[in-house]
Amino acid sequence: MRAIDYVAVQDAPAALEKLSARPMETSLVAGGTNLLDLMKLHVRNPALLVDINGLPLDQVEELEGGALRIGTLVRNSDLANHRLVRERYPVLSQALLAGASPQLRNMATLGGNILQRTRCAYFRDVSQACNKREPGTGCAALEGYNRMHAVLGTSNQCIAANPSDMNVALVALDASIQLRGPEGERDVPFAAFHLEPGTHPERETVLKPGELITHVTLPASGFASRSRYVKVRDRASYAFALASAAVALQLEEGTIQDARVALGGVGTRPWRSTEAEAVLIGQKADEVRFKAAAAAALKGAKTRTHNAFKVDLARRTLVRALSLTAGLV
Repeated sequence: MRAIDYVAVQDAPAALEKLSARPMETSLVAGGTNLLDLMKLHVRNPALLVDINGLPLDQVEELEGGALRIGTLVRNSDLANHRLVRERYPVLSQALLAGASPQLRNMATLGGNILQRTRCAYFRDVSQACNKREPGTGCAALEGYNRMHAVLGTSNQCIAANPSDMNVALVALDASIQLRGPEGERDVPFAAFHLEPGTHPERETVLKPGELITHVTLPASGFASRSRYVKVRDRASYAFALASAAVALQLEEGTIQDARVALGGVGTRPWRSTEAEAVLIGQKADEVRFKAAAAAALKGAKTRTHNAFKVDLARRTLVRALSLTAGLV
């Protein structure tokens, strides 16, 4: 049995002090729904757990101008059912409710969901080669059973998909992440937070050692209230996405004035498609244009032995999400 130190802290400075002292062997824990699972599999082996549940970061605040500032400890179920989120950003509420089970949503937090690790079976099996878990060992998924793996943003080092539903909605909503660390505070656009694997799949985000996610900010939006999240999975009760789409449309007399498009289940990171948005903006909201946008979104897809079906599935999922948002179905 391996010994693990544990300490509970009550404020951000105390958390950062503990984290900075042993950054490479310390893990922060809040809901623990992902971390403890990976510890049982020996994928994560922290020597110190810092419990941050006592930090005052569990509120959703309305900022001047209408933006929302969400603390990193807000539970998924509370965020999904918050009145302002449901009214102004329904795509976020729907994405959260599409993820996991009610029990998990009651425990999981905003910050933990942002950092949720891939569900790649080879990453979670320490007997298998995995460049993400152990750089330089190879990627068993490349020639293995890769039905659930990504087709966008992949590399010859890693094809693991980002599993979070919430992240897809946040990247579509132009959210930003507030970080606090030894060098102070900084803001990062959500679209720039997650990294594609490239030659360093072990680096999944721009989070630096010793940094803590404190908040996510959703900008005020004139059209995010017309938004939708559609998820396709193997079983409706509880499964990760084969493909999903988060969209928002600003319509005026049937013409698309502005658009947001993001895909899940098919990318190595939450996949914002500005290519699809460019196809939509200024055009009539109809099925022909939606199919053109879907083709643009998947143009760079690279498939493997078992996941080629995802390309057409993602196209259809995106067309469905756009059609629902536009009121065509």
